[in-house]
Amino acid sequence: MTTTATTAPRAPQGTGVSGGEPDLWCTYAAVRTLAWLERTDSVTDADGTAAYLTGRRNADGGYAWSRGMLSDAWATFYCTQGLRDLGRPVPGLDATSRWLDSTWSGDAYAMLPGQAPDVWATHFSTRSAAELCGGRVPDPDRLLDWLSRLQCADGGLSWSPEDARRGKADVRACYYGVMAWRAATGQAFDATSPWDVPALTDWLRARQATSGGFHFAPAAQVPCLWATYRAVGALGALGETPRDPDACRDWVMGLRGPTGAFVRWEGYDVEDVWASFCAVGTLKALGAPLAPVADAVTARICELGCAGGGYTYREPPAAADALSTAAAVLSADPGSPRPEGVRWLEGCQLPNEGGVMYMPGRGSEVRCTLWALAAGAFAEDPAARRRIAGWLAGLQNADGGFGYWEGRGSDMVSTAAAVETAALLGGPDGLGLDLQGVRAFIDSCRVSPDSHDAHGARLSGVSDASRGEPYAHGNVPGGEPGLRPALQAQRVRMLLGPGFAEPAEASEAVRALLARHRVRGGGYAGEGHRVPDLLSTYEAVLAADRAGLGLDTAHLRAFTDRVRDAGGTAWSPLAPGSGGPLADCLGTLLARRLTAGPGVLPALALS
Repeated sequence: MTTTATTAPRAPQGTGVSGGEPDLWCTYAAVRTLAWLERTDSVTDADGTAAYLTGRRNADGGYAWSRGMLSDAWATFYCTQGLRDLGRPVPGLDATSRWLDSTWSGDAYAMLPGQAPDVWATHFSTRSAAELCGGRVPDPDRLLDWLSRLQCADGGLSWSPEDARRGKADVRACYYGVMAWRAATGQAFDATSPWDVPALTDWLRARQATSGGFHFAPAAQVPCLWATYRAVGALGALGETPRDPDACRDWVMGLRGPTGAFVRWEGYDVEDVWASFCAVGTLKALGAPLAPVADAVTARICELGCAGGGYTYREPPAAADALSTAAAVLSADPGSPRPEGVRWLEGCQLPNEGGVMYMPGRGSEVRCTLWALAAGAFAEDPAARRRIAGWLAGLQNADGGFGYWEGRGSDMVSTAAAVETAALLGGPDGLGLDLQGVRAFIDSCRVSPDSHDAHGARLSGVSDASRGEPYAHGNVPGGEPGLRPALQAQRVRMLLGPGFAEPAEASEAVRALLARHRVRGGGYAGEGHRVPDLLSTYEAVLAADRAGLGLDTAHLRAFTDRVRDAGGTAWSPLAPGSGGPLADCLGTLLARRLTAGPGVLPALALS
């Protein structure tokens, strides 16, 4: 279910926090837009931007959103497509091809190995396999069958076959499904479509508003450029056009701001990178000339470049994000007046989604919503809290879990963030969540001698020794076990209540997990018990408090003393120096816990 508002918001007011650093989604959008305009010679610090993209490559051949994160299909597509647009070589394609194969479910692609497939990931990886690696998907016939099952009864396409049965069609899912089909069939327009194309075309055309723009879905009331680009792009890939192409073009051109670049909605006041990306993409798909907007869009994108390469969504000093802003609020003295950062966070709701977005103009994301609520956002706004609750209920997947945002496959960290968000809203009871489904997904992530991934396969990467450890869980079904997903699973069980898990059993599980991953010199390790890290130690103290276990303050202080200094907090003793605003926040909160009782740590999860 998509919650709506009838008026598009303006940019957030108040004071947000910006690190002035590049962002992968922004960088891809900027480079791809300049490529469409044939202006890649205007890329800000092309060498630095290429290095930024290449630097996200992991040893497994995939790419991550940030250094140190797991590879995923989306980041892999963005990094490699960006390098190609820059005319730079993409390293190690054989390894990348093998990594893509590891995400194949037997029918379609997942975002991560072991995760359930969705149309986002299937689009990215099908195109990466065909366009980048020069190969075919492992089983084209099964992929086409899976794609065929994305069609809802009303004609639109959804995120997965399970979501299609629930009637959750969206223009983005239509675009990703159609483009995956085109890539899998060699871009041939005469290839047999797996869908009822007239019904799909009618559904897409029906999303066009009288203004000329498009909505994401029938429930969405505010047309936006993202929805418009995806709808027009899907129609074009089917060899079709919008119901009123001229009105669409005029509506897009009417969204030009003071510089001549574009804004996302009517009434919005920031010409961000995604708006220009979607506007130029729409005009290109309509066959409209790009020359009239090329100079202004290129000049605006140049203003969004970061020192050293890469791009963010607006001018770097003003490019605040929800996580950094929430971190600053949470790090402040608890007795200080309500910070302006809270006001900024409260401006980070999209018109058509109730959650909080990482950066204004992106989709609502479950972890950002949790951080914002933990920082005090919407505490005195019942209507906004109801919007969040409605959005959260609609985010739950058919397997009972939650993904980062709408249509994404389920994972443990997102599911834990969703349940913690529900708790902050007064739940999880009474918010419309399927609590039995949550428990089922959590149980599916448990690692045991006979556990399997979301596709029913036993992952060879999980050692037999790890499979035999009590209470072990992975971030996705069949994933590698670690301390954080295991403790997140226990926190969820405790929040679900005695009807789903005995408190004594959850407490014993936390005790056993902490003993297994305790590092003698202080802190806790995500894997094994030798190298502690900040995220795992924060999760350990939070879970211990929830389980009613005593805190060894000397052990915690030994860790905080190693990672904190006057310059900030490091993610690990092996990586000295501040890890940025999020690390500094977690370090401050852990230090605060040393002098306060249980209950002071908010449930802040990142991975």
